[in-house]
Order: sequence, then C-alpha cells, then structure tokens
Amino acid sequence: MHEDKKSRQIGSVLGPTLIAVTTSEWMNLDIWSENIPPMTYLNGMILFAVGLGVVRFHNQWRPMWTLSITIVGWLMIAGGFFRLFFPTSPQADASPATYAFIVLLGVLGVIMTIKSYAK
Repeated sequence: MHEDKKSRQIGSVLGPTLIAVTTSEWMNLDIWSENIPPMTYLNGMILFAVGLGVVRFHNQWRPMWTLSITIVGWLMIAGGFFRLFFPTSPQADASPATYAFIVLLGVLGVIMTIKSYAK
C-alpha cells in the first residue's frame, strides 16, 4: 500500500479518536483521582495493543505530518506499558503539564484529521 494512503487511513481513525479522547480527558480528568487498578490495567492493555498496531504499520520517521502518527503510536505504547506494569501508581493529576499534554495530543488529532480527510 502506498505510504501516503496508509498514513491517511491510520490518521483518519487515530485523529478523530485523539480529539474525542483528549476532549473527554479534559472534561473528566478528575476520574483518575480514584485509581481502580483493574480498569487502569485494562486501559493499559488497550493503549499498548493499539499503539503497537500503529507502530507496526506506520513506523515512519520522515519530517512530515505523518510523523505525528508514529509519535502518538510510541506514546500509546509507553503509556500502555506504564499502566500495565504499574496499575496501582497514581495517574495523571490536574496539573498544567497534564493539561499541556492533553492539548498537544488534541492538536495532533486535529492535524491528523484535517490531513487525512483533505483531498
């Protein structure tokens, strides 16, 4: 499959997903104050598996918008790994750094969505 087509296909799913997740995280960040380890573990499994899928099919390091797909895939692997192996650890708190990270991921989601759906 042509690399640009593959990037558009992955970005067309990952972009809107990031927008939805970051918007809901922003609105509901307080849910992580009550850490439920089995739920954190499940979240880690999902993040890890999806991140691994993204990186497996899109591990491109060219300085283009498609690089954001690869970076987000690796961040998902790292976040999933952390939650799998440390499900009882405190999760993200409502700090400026957390909100900055959420905004960054949301912006990447918007860029992916626009680039993926624009002709």
